[in-house]
Amino acid sequence: MKPCPLKSAYDIAVIGAGPAGMAAATLTARAGLATVLLDENAAPGGQIYRAVTTTPLVRRELLGADFWRGEQLIGELVASGAELLTGALVWSLSRDLEIGVSIAGVSRMLSARRVILATGALERPFPIPGWTLPGVMTAGGAQTLLKASGLIPSGRVVLAGAGPLLWLLAGQLRRAGARIAGILDTTGIDNYLRALPHLPAFLLSPYFSKGLALMAEARRIRVVRGVSGLAALGSDALGEVAFRTSRGEQRLACDHLLLHQGLAANVNLAMAAGIPHRWDSRQLCWLPELDGLGNSEIPGIAVVGDGARIAGARVAEERGRLAARAAIAALRGGRREGHRLRANPRALAGHARGRSFLDALYRPARGFRLPADDATLVCRCEEVAAGEIRDCVRQGCAGPNQLKAFLRCGMGPCQGRLCGLTVTELIAECTGRRPQDVGYFRLRPPVKPIALGELAALARPDAAAPHRA
Repeated sequence: MKPCPLKSAYDIAVIGAGPAGMAAATLTARAGLATVLLDENAAPGGQIYRAVTTTPLVRRELLGADFWRGEQLIGELVASGAELLTGALVWSLSRDLEIGVSIAGVSRMLSARRVILATGALERPFPIPGWTLPGVMTAGGAQTLLKASGLIPSGRVVLAGAGPLLWLLAGQLRRAGARIAGILDTTGIDNYLRALPHLPAFLLSPYFSKGLALMAEARRIRVVRGVSGLAALGSDALGEVAFRTSRGEQRLACDHLLLHQGLAANVNLAMAAGIPHRWDSRQLCWLPELDGLGNSEIPGIAVVGDGARIAGARVAEERGRLAARAAIAALRGGRREGHRLRANPRALAGHARGRSFLDALYRPARGFRLPADDATLVCRCEEVAAGEIRDCVRQGCAGPNQLKAFLRCGMGPCQGRLCGLTVTELIAECTGRRPQDVGYFRLRPPVKPIALGELAALARPDAAAPHRA
């Protein structure tokens, strides 16, 4: 897309250019509404379709057929006439639908009549002893390097945890030439029993055949099941991973350890805007309170995609279109805009089928969500250990926000993204309360770090903002 100026006001502002955001922006732009799509990455696609138009990987089978669907979504977005602003870091959203955005080191404000948040998901924190050692990273981080730069980890690679992404990445890395030393599967036996009632729907879902293919490919890789403990070991860098199974303590030499135990909704911007959230006991994370169309209780703000509930790329698309149709109807006085704007509940139900099985099967074990070792770091930014948090709670610290005053937990660059869920559950464990009653960090703008100079010299909202996409 060609460079374009950033206007001061739009009919629709969509934040996040993953599958939900692209689908929503495409639909509203096609309906003739002035639409801007803001994303902090260099190109659209989000996490699932990251670098789909720029990846150096020319062998399409390396990343799998599902990845390349992003090309179609981006093509539809470009043809729709929506304005795409990449490299646009959104750091504020007010109840008045005013958006603070930083582009090329310059911050400015813009407004919209409707805002659709499509901020996606984050990998769930996986605090184990040694998870800050060089050589340890998340599975999603490794996949980003593969998609965007064609890079694979050197030496012996171990993947540990649970969830579809772990198995998908193992296959992708193996096909790309990585040396996979093993997969440490932390899925507990209780999870299989918990998932059993949801099996019939799963067998009729598209996830079933995809899962079979992933498991078939994993037969070429050493898989250790029933792992109940993990620790990354090494002095200056990772050297091996220790783990427990029914056979006792074991160790496996490795140069890279890729951790993953599912995804959680990325809620920081929605929370900072004032949208109420609730603790979801099934997905073990905070989710925004929304109606059936994705609308929040703040007039004009909707939340879609995995930022509303983890359900996968295709469900995110449909939810994005559903919220877009609602926005079009609201701004057009309820008038329908032809066949292309009609809802498709059958498609949504079809893509969502099987998710309950996956949620139950890959529910992360309590021992991996809450570090038993008090020396394990929870807040990586401020280097706060689990034992320090427990000590503060025993001394009367009532919740995450008070914890900030004692330990600065959640006050680093990630603003709680890497520790927030763990902090909530640790306090709940120590006090015997529910996570819902404990609460979360109180989030305020800027929700992502920007220079103080940008705030001091806040640009006029009609200033030009050149970009490339």
